[in-house]
Amino acid sequence: MENNNEEKVCCPKFNPEKWDKKTVNFKDKKFIKERVRSLFHIPLNFGSVMKKSCDKIEKANAGMDMKDFILLSDENSLWGADIYLSVLTEVPGANNVKISGEFLTKVFEGSYKDMGKWVKEMEKYVSAKNKKIEKLYFYYTTCPKCAKKYGKNYVVILAKV
Repeated sequence: MENNNEEKVCCPKFNPEKWDKKTVNFKDKKFIKERVRSLFHIPLNFGSVMKKSCDKIEKANAGMDMKDFILLSDENSLWGADIYLSVLTEVPGANNVKISGEFLTKVFEGSYKDMGKWVKEMEKYVSAKNKKIEKLYFYYTTCPKCAKKYGKNYVVILAKV
C-alpha cells in the first residue's frame, strides 16, 4: 500500500525564475486583508488567521488559483503584520482590497533571520534601478512544512516604486 501522506503538500512548488529581478505590475489585483499578531516580527497566530481566511474564501467560492496565488505580508509593526491573500473575486464579510502599482522583485532563499540583510540588498537593487521604494511587501512562497519538503525557503521582496 502506498503512503500518500508523505507526498502531500499544500503549497505549489515555487519557481524563483518567474519572480527574480522582475518588474511586476498590479492593476486592481484583488486580495483579502487580515491582521496577524507578532512578537518582534515573529507571527503568533498566523495559522489560525490563514485557516479563517481560507474558510471565508472557500465559503464564498471566491477562488484561489494556486498557480497564481500570492500571499503578501506588510511587516508594518514589531507587534503585527497585515497579510494579503490573493483572490479571484470579492469575499463577503472579508476586508476586500485592491493593490495597484509597479513593483520591482527579488528572490531570496534561506532563514528568516536574514530578513534584515535581504531588505538592505533590496534597497540597493531598487536604488541601482534609479527608483525609490514607496512600500515593501514580502511574498512567503510556501508554508514551513512545504519549505521543508522542497528543501528551499524562498521569500520574494516586492518593492512598490
